Amino acid sequence: MGKKPGRKKKGEEVKDNNISETGNIIPDLSVDGVINSVKTDMMTQILLGLVIVAFVLRFFNLGFNSLWLDEASTLTFATKSLSGIWEATASGEFNPPLFYYMEHFMLMFGDSEFVLRFLPALFGALTVPVIYLIGRVFTGKTGGIFAAALMAFSSFHIFYSQDARAYTTMLFFFSLAILFYLWAINTDEMKWWLLFGVFSALAFWTHFYVFIGVGLIVLHALIVKGKDILADKKKLIPIAASVIAFIIVSLPLIMVTVGLFFKRTASAPTWGLSGISVITDSFNMILGGNIIITVILLLLALAGIYRIYTENKSYALLLLLSIFVPFIVSMILSAKIPMSPRYLIFVMPFLLVAIGSVIGFVPKNIEWKKVAAVAVVFALLINIPMLAGYYSGFSKNDWRGFSEKLSGITEDGDYIVVMPGYMKQPLDYYYSSGNDNTIEKLADNSDALKAIHEESGDKMTYYVVTGDISAANPEGDAIQWLEENAELLGQHTNIYIFKSKTG
Repeated sequence: MGKKPGRKKKGEEVKDNNISETGNIIPDLSVDGVINSVKTDMMTQILLGLVIVAFVLRFFNLGFNSLWLDEASTLTFATKSLSGIWEATASGEFNPPLFYYMEHFMLMFGDSEFVLRFLPALFGALTVPVIYLIGRVFTGKTGGIFAAALMAFSSFHIFYSQDARAYTTMLFFFSLAILFYLWAINTDEMKWWLLFGVFSALAFWTHFYVFIGVGLIVLHALIVKGKDILADKKKLIPIAASVIAFIIVSLPLIMVTVGLFFKRTASAPTWGLSGISVITDSFNMILGGNIIITVILLLLALAGIYRIYTENKSYALLLLLSIFVPFIVSMILSAKIPMSPRYLIFVMPFLLVAIGSVIGFVPKNIEWKKVAAVAVVFALLINIPMLAGYYSGFSKNDWRGFSEKLSGITEDGDYIVVMPGYMKQPLDYYYSSGNDNTIEKLADNSDALKAIHEESGDKMTYYVVTGDISAANPEGDAIQWLEENAELLGQHTNIYIFKSKTG
C-alpha cells in the first residue's frame, strides 16, 4: 500500500495542508465525537456549512421544473406493486429496481414533483460529507474540504439531485462503498471489507453501470495486495469476503443483468454520445459545462494525482483506474449501447478528490484555515456561472406550461397525436384528454400517422413532437410525413406543436 497515515491521539487536532499529514484514517463518528468535532474543529465547522449549503442548493425550487420523460417513467414504475416493479426489471426494464422501490414508498406522501425528487435531493446533499471523508483519507482535511466544496457547488450534481432518477442515490451508496474500501485497505478489518461489498451491491441495485466502478476497485485491491496474497493465500480472504457479500446481496439482479445486457446491445443505439465525444463531452458536463473551466480542473486533477503519487502510489493508481478507465470503456461500449454523461456520475468522487489533492502542493507554513477558505471560494466561483443559468429558467421541457397552452387551443373532439408515443408519460402527468374532451393517439412512424389521419377525418389534429422522435424513428419517415401533412403552430421549451393542414 505504500505509506499509511498514522492514527492521531484522542483530542489532537490535525493541521494539514499536505498529503503526508492526513491524520487518522477513521475519525470518531460517534454522536459525542461528532459534537465535539463541531465545537472544537474549524474544519468540521466549514464542512457543516458546506452541507447546509448543499441542502439549500438541492432543495431550492425543487418542484419548479416539470417532470421530463425519465422522471415520468420513474412514476410509472413506482406506482406498480413491489412484485410488479421486479417483474418489469426481469422482463426488460434497463434500470434496476431499488430506486423504484424507494419511490414506491414515497408515494405515500403524494406524487408531486417535490415528493418524487425528494430522495435524490436528500442523498445528493448527504454525499457531500462522504466526499470529505474520502478526500481526508487521500489528502488530509483541507483537501477533503476542497473536494466536498466542489461537490456542494457542482451544477452537474445539483441538476441530478433535482431529478427523480437514481443517479445521486447510486452515487451516495457508491461513495460510501469507496470510503469503506479505503478504510478496509488501510486496516484490513473484515467489517469494512463487508460493508464495501454490501454498499457496492446497493449501488448496483440502484444503477447497473456502477458495476464498472466496483470492478475497478476490486482490481485495485488485487493489484495492491498481490504480493501479500502470493506469499500467503489467506490474505485473499477479506477481498473474497467483500466480493461474496456483493454477490449475495446482488444475486437476484445478477441473474437478469446478463440477459438485459445482450438485449440492450442487440441493435445499434439511436441516441446518446459515441466515440471520442463520450470522453470529451462527459468530462465537460461532469465538471460544469464550461470548456475552459473543464480544462483547468482536469489539469488540477492530473497535478493532484501526481502529488498523491509522490506520497502513496497505490492511492494514485486507484485514482487513475477509477477516473480514466470508465471513460475508455464507455467509449468502446457506445457503439453498442446508448451513452450519456450521467451514467458516469460514479467517477465524481475520484475526480473531485484528485482535484482537491492539489492542496498537497501548498507550503506547510501557510495556515490551513486560509487554504480551506480559498478552496471553498474557488469552488464557488467556478460554479457561479453555471448555477446562475440553472436557477434562472427551465432546465427541462416545461410540460406543465405546454399542457396549459394545449388545453387553451383545443376544442371538443380534436385529436392529439403524441410523437414519439412514449412522450405521453410526461404529457399525461399534466394534461388530461378526458377533461379536455380530446382524443389522444400515439405515433412513432408514418404508418401510424396515416392510420390516425384516416380515422380523424375532418377533425382538427394537433401533433405534439419532441426531438426524441429521431431516436424512436431513425428512418425519418415520421418527420417527412409531418412536413407534408401538417404545419408548425409553435414551440414551448423544446416541445413542438403542429396542426393538420386545412384546405
